[in-house]
Amino acid sequence: MSNAPSPAPGQFLPSPFLDPGPCSAPNQLGVLQLKRDHLIPAVLSSTSADSDYAEGKVENTRFGSYPHSTLLNQPWGTQVLASVVDTGSRSSRSKKRKREASDEGRRTPAQDTDEGGREVVKAATASSGFAHLIPPTPETWTLCLPHRTQVVYTPDYSYILQRLKVRPGDHLIEAGAGSGSFTHAAVRAVFNGYPEGIGAEEGNGPGSTNGDGSRKKRKRLGQVYSFEFHEKRAHQLQNEINAHGLGSCVTITHRDVYEDGFCIPSPTSTPSPPCADAIFLDLPAPWLALKHLTRSAPSPAILKSVAQVSDPPTPTPAAVDTTSTPKSLPASTTTPFHSPLNPKSATRICTFSPCIEQVTRTVSALRSLGWLEIDMVEILSKRLEVRRERIGLQEEGLRGANPSAATVKEAVQRLRDVEDRAKIFHGLQKEKQEKIMRKAEAKKRGEKVAPEKGEGEGDGGEKKGGGLPPSKQDRLEQVKKDLERREIFKEGRLVHRTEPELKTHTSYLVFAVLPREWSKEDEEKARRKWDR
Repeated sequence: MSNAPSPAPGQFLPSPFLDPGPCSAPNQLGVLQLKRDHLIPAVLSSTSADSDYAEGKVENTRFGSYPHSTLLNQPWGTQVLASVVDTGSRSSRSKKRKREASDEGRRTPAQDTDEGGREVVKAATASSGFAHLIPPTPETWTLCLPHRTQVVYTPDYSYILQRLKVRPGDHLIEAGAGSGSFTHAAVRAVFNGYPEGIGAEEGNGPGSTNGDGSRKKRKRLGQVYSFEFHEKRAHQLQNEINAHGLGSCVTITHRDVYEDGFCIPSPTSTPSPPCADAIFLDLPAPWLALKHLTRSAPSPAILKSVAQVSDPPTPTPAAVDTTSTPKSLPASTTTPFHSPLNPKSATRICTFSPCIEQVTRTVSALRSLGWLEIDMVEILSKRLEVRRERIGLQEEGLRGANPSAATVKEAVQRLRDVEDRAKIFHGLQKEKQEKIMRKAEAKKRGEKVAPEKGEGEGDGGEKKGGGLPPSKQDRLEQVKKDLERREIFKEGRLVHRTEPELKTHTSYLVFAVLPREWSKEDEEKARRKWDR
């Protein structure tokens, strides 16, 4: 998704994930939904400069081809029909196949040129194939994003954000960004406005005032601080965030949080703390990062107990000093400690671990560092398909219905009809054979045979008047006539079936809460407020 133009420094464009608008627009991310779980993301382009097709930029799928010219300026949710794309004119810059104006009756001057002045052929509708154009959301993006790592799916991150009590204006730390699935969901949860660039237009800028001329108090804008150890993945995620218009709400940092912590580097010597209200750790060893998520610098005894969680002690000779600082501790103990947590409110944390051994070590480290209300949850979600089941001979020939018999009475009646038709058919064949034999005998005797009544009216004359039970064709015609007066959406019984496969993976979620520090000044202030 790096083909989308990034905003200039200091310029913040509305994100389609937060405000997609009523219609699709050029240079905006859109999603083509082919099936329920088959989606294709596309940055819509109004030019054909980088396309090898005469129709401009085209999305080719198993359900047809969709030129971007048919996707632009369409209301979200529109059903877009597939188009006929001239694959023989690929590399339209070559002059092997030229189109004459007389052969292009579907071209019009207003649709022959794009923004760059190049000629573009108007797309012709195909005979079959369609897709739905939907706006990008964290849920749809999770299903179609480019996978760089194992992603956090919707059933997991929706529960995580609810348990962390994330709300607009909060600051959230995410470690182990990976493919950015949780990042997009977290931005939507904390978003309550853009900083300065767009916020000033909404009355939230630094110079905004109240009606009486007094300076308006600036609200705390939501922010996501995302950390990624893999440098290439961090750069790819940064490009996607900028292309999606979320660069003003997300700060991506390439860092090893085990050693360097979560404070953001600043131009000054003092790092900038994120003041986080919620934390999500999707790391192989989350217990190694917990020593940086405290209110104040942990004591050497606490650090030693946390280090023993990750590196169990081994027998050592008596001459070795076992009270020395473990290897997993920071090498420099003189560096001042800066807490990344919000000092004015309690902080909630969630760790995402696939193995119970990781959970055990994480819980031990949380207890050593003073975290409370520790809880572990495993999510096993399934999707249920609910629909109406219509069965019976009256449903024969209707789409989405089972034409087999629904009751014993219907089944017996159908068997009787088949037997009756067979008896009548064989009886007619026998009568016909007897007539032929009588005529042959009369001719031998030289007698003149008079034509019987009904003979010569066609082969089907006897069958039409033979009183046969209704055939399949007769039943289909009767069903079609009855369908005009039936309300089939009210018929049938509701049934539900479990989806065989769901895009998620089993993991253990560990939740905990770290209360804010309570000082003597806070105690005295509370006493004056509540003592009577």
